[in-house]
This record gives sequence, C-alpha cells and structure tokens, in this order.
Amino acid sequence: MDRGSTSCPAANNPVPSVIICATLADVEEVKVVVAHRERATLRVGDVFLKIDADQTRTEVEVEAMALAPIPTPEILWRRPPVLALAALPGKVLGRLGETSTASSASWAAAGAAVRRLHDGPLPPWRSRRLDGLASRLDVECEWLIANGALPVDLVTRNRQVAEAAMRPWTPVFMHGDLQIAHVFVEDDEITGVLDWSEAGQGDALYDLACLTLGHEEHLDDVVAGYGTDIDLDVIRAWWSLRSLLAIRWLAEHGFDPAAPGCEIDVLKSRM
Repeated sequence: MDRGSTSCPAANNPVPSVIICATLADVEEVKVVVAHRERATLRVGDVFLKIDADQTRTEVEVEAMALAPIPTPEILWRRPPVLALAALPGKVLGRLGETSTASSASWAAAGAAVRRLHDGPLPPWRSRRLDGLASRLDVECEWLIANGALPVDLVTRNRQVAEAAMRPWTPVFMHGDLQIAHVFVEDDEITGVLDWSEAGQGDALYDLACLTLGHEEHLDDVVAGYGTDIDLDVIRAWWSLRSLLAIRWLAEHGFDPAAPGCEIDVLKSRM
C-alpha cells in the first residue's frame, strides 16, 4: 500500500493547504490506517485524513456525526475528497480476529452507547447498507459455491441461519458499520465512534451484530449494557448474513476473511 506524500498541495484554496502542511510539519510518519480502491484513511499525528472517491458517503458521515447523540470525532475541515478528523482519546474496543483486552464494563458501555444512538431521533434518510439484502445474499452465495470459495454445506447452513435476519424491523438511528475497531474507550467509558458513512434509518440488531461479530464471548456484556430484550437468534443470523455478503468484497480488496477469528471462522461456528 502506498503511504502517500508529505508534500504540500497546490493552493487554489490556501487555508486547507496551510492546515495540511502544518499537520504534516512535525510528524515523522504518515500511517496508512486502511486503503483500497474505494477509499483510504491516513493518520498524520493526531489527525485522520479520510479520502473517499464517493463524496455522498462523506456527506452522510458529516451529517450523521452532527445528529448522533453519542460522542463522535471533531471535524477539523473538509476539502473534497478529503475529510480531516481529530483523533479520539483512548483505544479501540478491539479488532476482528484478535482477543479484546477491553473489560466487560467497557463492552457494556458500548452497548449502552448503542442504545442511546438507537433511542435518538431518526435521521431523515435510510441506510444504504440494508438495501436489497435477499438478492445480494443470493448472488454472493451462488458466487461462493460456483468459485469453490467455501464448502457447499457451509454456505447452505449459514444461508439458512441468515434468513432470520430478513424480517420486519422498527427503524432506529443505525450506525451501519459498527465494527469494534470503530469504537474507542477509555476508563470503561466510550470516548467516540468512527466511520458513519453507512448511517441512516435501519435495524438495531444489525448494529449489535456488527459490534459483536467474532466476539461472541462479549455478547452478554453488550446486551446487558443495551438494557432491553434482544432476540439472540437474529443477532446470530446477522453474523452469518454479514459474513456471507462480505467475503468476496474482502478478498477482492486485499483483506483476508479466512484469517483466524474472522468471517469464515464466524460461518464455521454456526455449524
């Protein structure tokens, strides 16, 4: 992955250019947080620079952070295609495929934060994340089998489990990509949540499933913090559905869904 350049951009708009140069002036390294064909995120000192080819995602992210009733990063400036965000205090709740060192209280705090989000006023748009689920699932399962990416029985079983997720739901303010690496915690308190580009009206249990994907051992903590009855079968259905939908995209964008504890292991656990 390219680590980018530390040179200052041309100054048709001099204010952002000065800010970029000042941001880079006293740092020794530009860290690539994530990068693929659609978007990239760089960390420069205490600033995150998000570069997205689709500015509608950035527009959703900016508006969602303004509406969210939970902590989000401070927006420092925006100069399309770049959005600059201040770093959040604390550390991530965990990462998929790794053992989380966060306490049970931190996981419960994450559940409580998600509940505050879901109880907040609805944004005026629907999340794109849940559009066309049934047809997308059919396409991905056919591809997984046709290309020998997964055993037929593994795909078939998880396709059956996933059916439970595709039911009517009451819309909530859904984050839409609530991976644990997007949740920051310090002293068992949530200091902020990142990456709101998939936010909108959606299914509460989708967020809870994303948060606990690959970390089933902390599901009880999250549910306790969330503070209401949860249909655990639907959570498990979302684990299967999200994993089946993600595998081809991950493989095509340089990620490994077969890494220990990641999507393919999640599917195997349903067997």
